[in-house]
Amino acid sequence: MNKGLLIALTGVLMGVQAGVAHAVNPDNGPGCGLGKLAWADYKTPKNIAPQVMMATTNGTFGSQTFGISFGTSGCTNDGKVMAGQQTNVFVAGAFESLSEDMARGGGEHLATLATLMGVPSEQQSTFFALAQQQYGALVGAGELSSVAVVKALQEAMKEQPVLAQASGIR
Repeated sequence: MNKGLLIALTGVLMGVQAGVAHAVNPDNGPGCGLGKLAWADYKTPKNIAPQVMMATTNGTFGSQTFGISFGTSGCTNDGKVMAGQQTNVFVAGAFESLSEDMARGGGEHLATLATLMGVPSEQQSTFFALAQQQYGALVGAGELSSVAVVKALQEAMKEQPVLAQASGIR
């Protein structure tokens, strides 16, 4: 092959790749959220000004994070947090109230955690006792964090055949 043809062919292949990459995700704006919805009708939405307004609106109202988490404001992901992370998100968000419930061995936040971990209502009293026991162990070890709580509960549930089977933890 001559050098000119090789250069032209390389240029064509690179151009095709760029076109494919652009076609896969043609929207390179600020994503979704209230800002995206509010400023989407702007004449030139890809210019800097409307993109800054979209991002500022999303940041001011926190709508993009909420939209991504719950599938609103034009965001997708079917409104679901990945199943493995749903429990961690809840524990981190309600940690103080959940800690109090664990210390007591019952309560609304602990019941919600049991449900998120797949514990059926008829097994929740067993889960509550286990959570109270694990809370004491975590406090004694000085390792009370949301990640440590979830990990300790999952490990302890493996040792309880009824809870392990009911929740599907292996």
